[in-house]
Amino acid sequence: MDSPEQPSSPAPTLPPCCAMGGILVLALSFSSCSAITPQPRDPDTLVRLADDDIKGIDPQSSSDLATMRVAADQFEGVTRLNGKGIAEPGLAQSWRTTADGLTWQFDIRTGLRFPDGPAISAASFVAVWKRLVDPRSPSPLQDLARPIAAMAAQGPHLLIVRLRHPAPHLPELMAHPALAALPLHRPGWATERPVTASGAYRLSEWVLNDHIRLERNPAWHEGRAPIAGIEWKPVSDSLTGMRAFLGGQADIAGEFPASRLRSLSARLGSAVHIAPYRGSYYFAFNTRRPPFNDVRIRRALDLAVDRVWLSKSLIATGVSPATSVVPPQLLHDCTENSSAPSPLKERLEQARKLLREAGYGPTRPLHFSIRFNSDTDHKRAAVALAAMWAPLGVKADLLNSEASLHFASLRRGDFDLARSGWIGDVSAPENFLSIHRSDAGPANYSGFANSRFDAALDQAEQHANPQRRACGMRKAAAILAEDAPVLPLWFYVSKSLVSDHVAGWQDNLANAHPSRTLWFKQ
Repeated sequence: MDSPEQPSSPAPTLPPCCAMGGILVLALSFSSCSAITPQPRDPDTLVRLADDDIKGIDPQSSSDLATMRVAADQFEGVTRLNGKGIAEPGLAQSWRTTADGLTWQFDIRTGLRFPDGPAISAASFVAVWKRLVDPRSPSPLQDLARPIAAMAAQGPHLLIVRLRHPAPHLPELMAHPALAALPLHRPGWATERPVTASGAYRLSEWVLNDHIRLERNPAWHEGRAPIAGIEWKPVSDSLTGMRAFLGGQADIAGEFPASRLRSLSARLGSAVHIAPYRGSYYFAFNTRRPPFNDVRIRRALDLAVDRVWLSKSLIATGVSPATSVVPPQLLHDCTENSSAPSPLKERLEQARKLLREAGYGPTRPLHFSIRFNSDTDHKRAAVALAAMWAPLGVKADLLNSEASLHFASLRRGDFDLARSGWIGDVSAPENFLSIHRSDAGPANYSGFANSRFDAALDQAEQHANPQRRACGMRKAAAILAEDAPVLPLWFYVSKSLVSDHVAGWQDNLANAHPSRTLWFKQ
C-alpha cells in the first residue's frame, strides 16, 4: 500500500471553518480547521490519528493505508486480522485447502445479516470479488486479487475459491477490506450515513480533513464491540500528531518524528512502541526518460549511498539497511550467504566510472530533481542523498509537495527521482515485487519493464513448496536490484504512541491494530 487514490463517492462534509474560507495553521492542530476550538473529549470514544484523510468509503476504490484501516473497522471478510496481525476466522468459521494449494473452501457462519436485514452468504463474497476484478472497474487493487481464478458459492454457507497458482497467504488476503462483505444490495451505500457495515463498526460521520466517526454496528455477529465509538483524525505531519497526543487530544498516534524517539522514550516509557514492520522505504527512478533510462546511472547512484549511516545515524529508530524491496522476514524460508558490501571508498570509485561511461563528469555534471512528499524524515532523507552524491559532481535539487500531489505526479511519471516505498498488503514477497512488473500499470511508478524479472516472478509463484517459492522470490528480487529501478534505503519499523489507558495493543509485523481488538482499562 502506498499510492492514495481519489474517492469515487461524493465529497464528505466540509468543516464549518473551511466552508467559510478561513484556514488557520496552528502548531497543535489536527488539520487547518479542526483544532481552532478544541472540543471536549468523549470518554467512551477512542481517538486515533491517521497519516492522511481517507480517500473514500468503498475499500475497492482506494489503496492507501488510512482508507484501508478505517475500512477494516467497518467491513469484515471470511477472515480478518487479529490483534497480532494474523488471519483468523471472520465471517467464515473455518477453512481448508487441497494438497496442491489450488482450491480453498470457507465455511460461512449461519445467521449473518447486514444492519438493514439482508443475509450475508457465500454469494455475497462472490459478488464482491466479481466487482473487484471486473475489467470495467477502476480499482487500484485489482492486482491484489490476481491469484484468484474463480469464486463460487455452493449453497449459502460454502465458498469455493480456486487459484491460478499456489498462494499460501490466501487467508490473509481474504481479510483485506476489498474482499470483505460489502453492501452491494444498496446502490448508494458509500454515500449513506450510517454506512451499512458488516464489521464491528459503521461510519456515522465524515468531515473532510477533520474527523471520521464510527459507531458500533448493531448487527455485528459478535455483538457489541468493546469501545462504543472510534474517531479517526487525519494528521499528515507526524510532529503535529505527536503534539496532539502529548496534549491529550488523541489516544493513539500512528507516527512520530524519528528525531524525537529518545526524548519521547524518556518521557513516556512504555507508551512508545517500536516494532519491525513489513515495509520498505525507497526512492523510485523514472526509467522512462533520461537520465534514468540508463541503468549505469541508476547503479552509480545506488553504489554511492551509505545505507548504514542513513539507518543507524540519520533515522536511528531501529530501521535496518535495505538493498532489496522485500523485507527479509518474508524470505526466511530461503537461506542465502550474503556477502558484506564493499567499502564506501571503493563503491564511490565504481560510481564515478559508471557515470563517466554514461557521459557524465566535471564538464557535464549530472543534474536532476528529488521529489518528496511533506514530512520531516522524507526531507532529511532527500537532503542526505543529495549530499552523498555531491562528491560525484552530481547536483540534485529538492522538490517538496503535499502527499496527494506527490503521488499524482508519480502515477503520471512526472518526476526524475521520487520518494516512494511499500507497506505490504499481505505478508508475501510477491506483494512487494508485483508492483514492479511491466504490466502493473500506474502502480509501477518507475516504469520498469524487464521480461526476465516478470518470468522469474511468474515461476516463483508456481511453487507450493515454501523453500522453493521463497528462493524463487529471492531470485526475482535480485534481478530487480540488479537493474535498480528503485533505490531501497531501509526497512521500516512501526512507530506508535499508545495511551496507557488503552489495552489490547500488540506490536506485530503487519502493524495491524483493528479497533475491535482494543479496549479501555478500567
